[in-house]
Amino acid sequence: MDGYHFTLAGAELIALGSGALFWPEKDLICVSDLHLGKSSRLLRRGGPVLPPYEVKDTLYRLETDIMLSAAQTIVCLGDSFDDLEVESSLLEDEVSWLNRLQAGRCWIWIEGNHDPGPMNIGGTHLEQLHIPPLTFRHIPNSSQNCEVAGHYHPKAQISLRGQHYSKPCFLLDENRVVLPAFGTFTGGLKTQSVKLLELMLPNALAILTGKKSRPIPMPRY
Repeated sequence: MDGYHFTLAGAELIALGSGALFWPEKDLICVSDLHLGKSSRLLRRGGPVLPPYEVKDTLYRLETDIMLSAAQTIVCLGDSFDDLEVESSLLEDEVSWLNRLQAGRCWIWIEGNHDPGPMNIGGTHLEQLHIPPLTFRHIPNSSQNCEVAGHYHPKAQISLRGQHYSKPCFLLDENRVVLPAFGTFTGGLKTQSVKLLELMLPNALAILTGKKSRPIPMPRY
């Protein structure tokens, strides 16, 4: 598949332009921070009104990656759902869509800080997942290595022809890869933030998402 190919702890991985991570040897696709149901949660709590198609848009992009990669294992890396009431807010056709994607595949929900825990949507719910040599968890652990994590929704600010842009990105160093948020309408944390500067090594890369995955030195200033 097209994307940025790299090795972490001996595992050959591909950062896709969509924001998904593909591990060809394991037929595994990993995505983080889907935040399904965000628009309905904001509406319930009196927040800004977002277009109501965010769940379908997220599932469409996820399905595209699954079909193109022929992945048999799907790892959702936490904050897959936006709050504790999301199960009741998903539409019947959205739940059916998820069920179709899960059919015949190993589907793993990693616990996040927004997730409601096991629901009636199938799949296996785990605190974290270890597939040697990698460990998949939601929040990066600075004392660990060989980890695939999410949580921070990293974004890199870049300048091009006098214009400034903010792009969701993977962050990569020799210890870990941090995935961008995959969900529609998710915000992001600048790579210059203290948390990300403390987490990532000085030689870290930011792999920009988009039509092509493009690596640049992680912006720090």
